[in-house]
Formats: sequence, C-alpha cells, structure tokens
Amino acid sequence: MPVEFLGMGATNDGTETNSRSGPAFDPEYTVALARAHEESGWDRVLTAYGSGSPDPAQAAALIACRTERLQVLVAHRPNVSYPTFAAKTIATLDVISGGRTTVHVITGGNDHEQQREGDTLPKDRRYDRTREAIQIFKKAWTSREPFDFHGEHYRFTDFVLDVEPVQKPRPRISFGGSSPAAYQVGAEEADIYALWGEPLAGTAEQVRTITELAAAAGRPAPAFQVAFRPILGRTEEEAWEKAYATVARIQDRTKGGTAQLTRRHKLTDPENAGSQRLLAVAEQGERHDRALWTVTAKATGGAGNSTALVGTPETVAAALLDYYDLGVRILSARGYDLLEDAKEFGREVIPLVRAEVARRDAEQRASVPA
Repeated sequence: MPVEFLGMGATNDGTETNSRSGPAFDPEYTVALARAHEESGWDRVLTAYGSGSPDPAQAAALIACRTERLQVLVAHRPNVSYPTFAAKTIATLDVISGGRTTVHVITGGNDHEQQREGDTLPKDRRYDRTREAIQIFKKAWTSREPFDFHGEHYRFTDFVLDVEPVQKPRPRISFGGSSPAAYQVGAEEADIYALWGEPLAGTAEQVRTITELAAAAGRPAPAFQVAFRPILGRTEEEAWEKAYATVARIQDRTKGGTAQLTRRHKLTDPENAGSQRLLAVAEQGERHDRALWTVTAKATGGAGNSTALVGTPETVAAALLDYYDLGVRILSARGYDLLEDAKEFGREVIPLVRAEVARRDAEQRASVPA
C-alpha cells in the first residue's frame, strides 16, 4: 500500500534550536520551504495553529498558489470559528489548491492556550464539540441541499454551501489525541488519526485501540500517521554527535529547562495526554527499538512532535518501515533546520522507504494466484 510523507509548512525559520531570524510570517521563507518539500518528494505539509500565530489557512493558500503538486494540511481549532464558516474556508481552499487540501482538527490540550482565544470549555467537553464540528464539516461538504443542525454546541438552520470542494466526496479530516475521549472521537469520525512518535509497542497499542473503537462504531479504521524528528548522519557516530549537539542547543535556549520555548507549551507538567505519554516514555529510557530517542522530547517537555529517530538514512528508513509494518501509512517528519533537513530527508530517506514499500507491494502481487 502507498506510503505518504508529511512535512512542516512553517511560516518562519524558528525551531527549538534557534530563534526565528525574521517576522512570524515570512512569505518568502514560507514559499521556499514548501517548494523544497515539493522538489524533494514529500506529499504534503502542515500549516500549524497557535493562538497568536499566522493564520494557517492563509498560509496554506499561499503555498497552494506557489506550488504545483504539494498538498496542504491545514490545522484548525473548532473554538475559533463557527463550523459553517470553517467548512466554507476549507472548501474555498480546496478550490484554490485544485483539490490538494486536508484539514487537521485540533481539540486543544492546554486550557490556558485555549483561553487566550476565549475558550473556557473543559477538555472532555471540547471533544464533544469537536465531534459536532466534524459532523458539520462532512455534511456541509457533501450536501447540495440546505440542512439544519441541532447539537449541544452548535445550532443552525437552512445552511448550504455555494462553494463545492474539488475533492469528492469531500476533503479528508485529520485528528489527533492520546486520551480515551480523543480515541473515541477520532475512531468514530476521522479519516486520518495522527499520533506522536512512541516506541513500537505503544504505537501498536494505540493503533489497536482506535481500530477496535472504529469497528464498534461500524466503520473502517482511519489511516494512521506518526510523527518524528529525524537526526541524520553519514555514519551512526556522526548522527549521534549531531543528536547530542541538538539537545545542547535546545537546553541552551531553555536556559537549562527554566525558559519556555513557546507560549503554547510548558516545559513541565503538560496537561495533554500525548505529552504526558512522551515524557513517561522518556523516563523509561533514552533509546527504544531501532532508532527512537526520547531526550529531545524530555528537553522540550514533551512538546508536540518531539521524539527523534537518530542514525544513518538507512537506519532511519528501516525504523520508519517498522512503523509501516504496524499499519502506519503517513509518516510525518521535520528537522531542526527546517529547510536543509527537509531537503536532506527527501533526498536520503524518502526514496529508501518508497522503494522498499514498492518492493513489498510487487512481491505481494506476485504471490497472488492469477
């Protein structure tokens, strides 16, 4: 089965290891980074969401207009706009991009970050709201007749979109989370379930849980996505030297763990289950499986996509294929030098993974009787 690669459609060059060199929204850098992904064999990039960050939908529109094939994954929080408006935004973007748009729905795992935009709903109730928002998106993108909706969080009558998405029946919906409430909503509603990079056993457990919940809801399991921070070297020794140097730069920026890297995430005691899981894994040991390294996650408080895969391109490709063997079909990666690492990963790792997947697919086809 095909494998897809998701990169970061960042709007500036700032990462955990270096402060941004220009404004939060640097159009020239945004386009250069997107084109580097497109030219290096990636399938899509994520435009991320933060309470004070540039608008991800507008950043995605810029990327779509300045690339030819690259797909865009637009992060969206249901609390920031009414679902009918968000459905209209994504449908319009799908037309602009020629059918290259997917939306990543973020429920929100940090109460303080949510409150920055007026959201005071408790976390578990936020998942209920997310479920309603996704249901509205699906109906809005597929219905050509006006419809009503009467839920706990959203109520409206006689709505129909005049703008139709290019994709049929509709754009895909991505979703993430590591709590029981998240698993339930994602299994019932999402097309893609996004996970952070945990050891193989933990990922297998999550895949199994979500698959079982989807079956109980009478639908197939969503496609699974897992995210990592690749750290590559020409040799294993070079890769590990680079890894420890990377952590040293992170610790320098956090002043030894006392200064937050962003307003979105604390370095200690995270509220969201995903970060808590990453920190728990880090407490169990620094190295797991073939190449997974947790020190980068620990240094950032388990912030988002923060566990690393360290090694030569061959080692990292083999590690990614281990997750493919668990049923993961979308591999998400971003380096600490966003531009150069995207080029290197696209040049050195993506072809290895694609070639092995193609070899396996050909071998499987050959084994099927005529």
